[in-house]
Amino acid sequence: MEMDKILKYLLPKEIQDFFDLVNIEEDSSGRLLLHLDEKAIKPSEHSDKELVSKGFDEPVRIQDFPIRDKATYIIVRRRKWKDKSTGKVYTTSWDLTAKGTSYTSEFAAFLKELLGSLSNKQQ
Repeated sequence: MEMDKILKYLLPKEIQDFFDLVNIEEDSSGRLLLHLDEKAIKPSEHSDKELVSKGFDEPVRIQDFPIRDKATYIIVRRRKWKDKSTGKVYTTSWDLTAKGTSYTSEFAAFLKELLGSLSNKQQ
């Protein structure tokens, strides 16, 4: 079975479409770390510019649903693009986390619903 087929069940859709899985590791605390790099797709909002890839921004850590009882973090590196004529650097803005959190939007919605139903049961 291909890795891409498995990943479509594990990762949020927007991450699958625009990022490549480059490494999977378990850290010393037993957390699962999924390292992803943004694909080399030029930002559509800057399609009028001649852009070249110039590496990646600092990685961002996003907590997602646990996998096999292991806390799971997605480590994302966004690509930097340099405009050849102006030297200005651009990145694509991704809305990968729930507002004010370091959780994926799906995981934050799940926790909100779970905690809401637990507090309703306690009343």
